[in-house]
Formats: sequence, structure tokens, C-alpha cells
Amino acid sequence: MLPLRVALAQIDTTVGAFEANAAAVREATARARAAGAQLVVFPELTLTGYPPRDLLELRRFVDRSEATLAALAAPADWSKGIAVAVGFAERHGGIGAGVYNAAAVLQDGRVDRIRKRLLPTYDVFDERRTTDPGPPSAPVAIAGRRVGFTICEDVWNDEAFWRTRRYPEDPVTELVREGIDLLVNLSASPFAQGKSQLREEMLAALCRRHRVPLAYANLVGGNDQLVFDGRSVALGADGGVSARGPAFEDALVLAWQERPLPPLPAAGSDAELDELERALAVGLRDYARKTGFSGALLGLSGGVDSALTACLAVRALGPDAVRGVALPSRFTSSMSDEDAERLARALGIRFDVVPIEPVFERYLTSLTPVIGPPAGVTAENLQSRVRGALLMALSNQSGALLLATGNKSELSVGYTTLYGDLSGGLAPIGDVTKTAVYRLARHQNRERDFIPERTLTRPPTAELRQGQTDQDTLPPYELLDEVVRLSTEERLSADEIVARGLPEGPVRQILSLLVRSEYKRRQAPPILRVTSRAFGDGWRFPIAHRFER
Repeated sequence: MLPLRVALAQIDTTVGAFEANAAAVREATARARAAGAQLVVFPELTLTGYPPRDLLELRRFVDRSEATLAALAAPADWSKGIAVAVGFAERHGGIGAGVYNAAAVLQDGRVDRIRKRLLPTYDVFDERRTTDPGPPSAPVAIAGRRVGFTICEDVWNDEAFWRTRRYPEDPVTELVREGIDLLVNLSASPFAQGKSQLREEMLAALCRRHRVPLAYANLVGGNDQLVFDGRSVALGADGGVSARGPAFEDALVLAWQERPLPPLPAAGSDAELDELERALAVGLRDYARKTGFSGALLGLSGGVDSALTACLAVRALGPDAVRGVALPSRFTSSMSDEDAERLARALGIRFDVVPIEPVFERYLTSLTPVIGPPAGVTAENLQSRVRGALLMALSNQSGALLLATGNKSELSVGYTTLYGDLSGGLAPIGDVTKTAVYRLARHQNRERDFIPERTLTRPPTAELRQGQTDQDTLPPYELLDEVVRLSTEERLSADEIVARGLPEGPVRQILSLLVRSEYKRRQAPPILRVTSRAFGDGWRFPIAHRFER
């Protein structure tokens, strides 16, 4: 049991929406106060939204953050008698970027400020670019208890838990030495599969080592490529979980009230597929909502990738906001046309058919005097580019967000066409491998058969030439996906992957394609990150290099 009645407010903030974010703070605080909380904790950078990135370089942006905090700090009925811990961006006059990632503890007109100490510069994070590490902070007195406040990364450096540490200092150890009754963390920890278990194990180990309870408030929702799962948690000094917030939902978690804990998903279970589905749907929903799109459209090929993307779009936005478009060519089979229409009807979305054959034929005719009759990859890519141009035209005309339907396996080896199937404003499944696409697609049919069985069982094909299948060009997806995982997530070399028992020829082929396709990935739409290493902000390899992996 925590020594204070703490409410954890996991809310979905929007970057730069200062008034809306502040309104969410007032509303959640009023509910926490009415429930009897002595302290309510909000996520990292609550007022600015997270991650603000280079907006922190704009003076007016940080000024708005400070002004919003000042307005909240004024004594008012909504916050009377309760302490409020809220994240914001704070300007300072020292050397460096001139900005702190900070938190303020508001108590009836008094403001205590805490600055983030550890600034991550790995994976999707680049916080030293725009903020400076803050000085040590003292415990804050709340209702007769000494409370130590930290911000996100500050608790991710326990020398007893991590084999290697990224930082020489440990803010938690320093606070414990000063004497605290409770440790609090304001967090914006992005979702990745399997991370929720690791995060709780790390926090529990921290509590047991220092014999101190912890209240951890995490962000929820999507911002650009990142998805946040919430799952705010309260732990006792023995590391036992006393309260846990739900996944991917706004929630006010009253940490002193005993309630059934929402479970964490087990690896390989249906619950894990539920989690992945919800992460992608929330990321898509918030990306559309926060960028001003009310609807989405996508090409429906009759294949598994577009089928899964359509299902996710419906879960995120509702069927009335989703439009599917079939764009058949001379190589499109009748089963593909039939399965695309059956999917659209089952989902209840608008369905249109726009044949590309007349435009494709005109392309061929126009190019023939210059290069001869286009053939091979040239002719195949022309079809994809015709589709991309037509879908973008529909997006422009309707104002709907165009969803790219490519998966991580294709992006990894460049089995995708620039200005064709890479067209779009968001790639919802760009961090989902082909094998995971099939698992998640079958999971869509748990309630009813949305995706036709034939889509799930026929060999995958781009249908850009007669009788084509993906495996004419690529190794089996089970092998491809494992090599990509070992290379991207575990950072293994070709020799190390081969030592795991995988065949050397295909391993080196896949890694060669991975390197050569960097220029395509650099031009891909934003990808929703759901693994520990996505092709996005956390992937920063040069295009031009000759290093063999």
C-alpha cells in the first residue's frame, strides 16, 4: 500500500495543444480530488504533449508551456487540497539548449519544480538535442510524507537490474539517500511488444532494492509514429503490484483502492495479438485525428496486407470513415477481385473499382519509342505507380488519409515500389512482419469471417506479372522474418546469425537487400512503431556505405 492516496492520470495528450492538455489536467484532477486522492500524477511533458521534438527550439512554444503552467498553478477549487504533479517544458538561462524537461508539483499556490536528469539519445529518443539534464532535486513534502519525483528515463538506470548502464548517475539512489516515503515517476514510455513485462520487472526490482513504494504514471495514445500503452502502475516496497491502469485507454487509476489488475499479455497468446491489434488501431486513430483527417482510404488487392490494414482502419475509425479501392490490371486474378469485394462488404466500408489497364497501356505506349516495350521490373513497377497516383488523386479529392499497406518484411528487403505502393500518409503495418501479419489477420476473424479464407491460404503475390508469387523473388517469409529480427532487434552480424543455425546463402542475400534498400525506406510514409526496432526515427543508417553486415 502506498503511503499516500495517489491517483495516476494516464491521459492522451496532443503535441502543442496546450489548452486542451491543460483542460484534461483540470478534469482529471477534479475527479481525483473528489475521490479523495492526496496526489494526482500526470505523464511526462503533459502540457506540451510528447514528443515535442524541435518545437522546443521555438521560444514561443516554451513560453506557452510556462504560461499554461502558471495558469494551472493559480489557486482554484479544482485543485484545492490536492497535490498535482504535471510535466511541462521549462526555460533556463544556463548553457546548452536552454530548456529543461520538467515537472511541477502544484499545491494550493506553491510550485516545486523537478527537472529530468537522464536524457536518452538512443532508438527513437534524441532528447539532448533540445533539452538539458537538470540538477538534482530534493524530496517534496506532501501530506506529511517525503516524495521523490523523477521523470521517465530517470528510473531506467538501476545498476542492479541492467547488465550495462547508459549513465554514470542514478537519480533514484540519490533521492533514496535523502530519505523518501514514496517514489513517483512521470513517464512517456512508448509501446513495443513485450515491453510492458520488462518495464514492470524493472520497476519492481527498483522498489525491492531500495525498499520504497513507487507510483508510475504513463502516457496513453498515439503521437506520430509512437504509440503509448498507458498501464500506469503502483508498486509496494516489496515490488508487488497494487494497482495497474488499462492498456491503450484514458484512465484515472486510484492506487489505494484494491481492484482486479488488468493482466499483462503472455507471449504468443491471443492476448498478445489483442494488444498488437489495439496498439495499431490506437496509433492509426490518433494519427488521423491529430493530423486532421476524418477518414481513410486504401487500395484493396485481395491480399492479406491490405485486408489486415482495412480491418485495423475500421477498428480505429469506424466503417463509415473507411473507403476501399480495387485497382485491377491484366494480371489481377478473378479471385483477388472477388476477395477484395467480399472483405469490403463484410467490413461495411465503401468499395470502388478503378481499373488501371487503360492508364497502364498508355504508359507502355508512351515509353516504347524511347526504351522499347517496357518489360520486367520496369513494367511491374509502372503498374504499382499507376495505382499510387490514382489513390493519391482520390485522397486529394476526398480529403481522406491514404494508408500504405506494406509490411516490415517487404520494407526490409525493398520488395516495394517507390511512388507506388509506398504512396500514402501512414503505413500502419510497416513494423509488422509478414508472418505476424498472417497471425494478426487470422485473429480478425475471431468474431466473424471478415477476411476471406482464400486470402489467408493462397500464396502471397503482388500480381504484377502472370503467375507471380513473392517466393519467386524472396526466401520463405519465416526465414526472412527471423533474419530481419536478429539483424534489426538483436543487432547480429551475418556470421552470428549463421551461427544460430540459419542457412548462410539466404542470410547473406537478405542482409544485402536490407542494406541496399535503405534509400527506399527513407522515402516511406511514417510507420507505427510496435517492436523494439522499427524502420523510422529509431533507424538511422546511412544510405551510402560499403560495410557488410
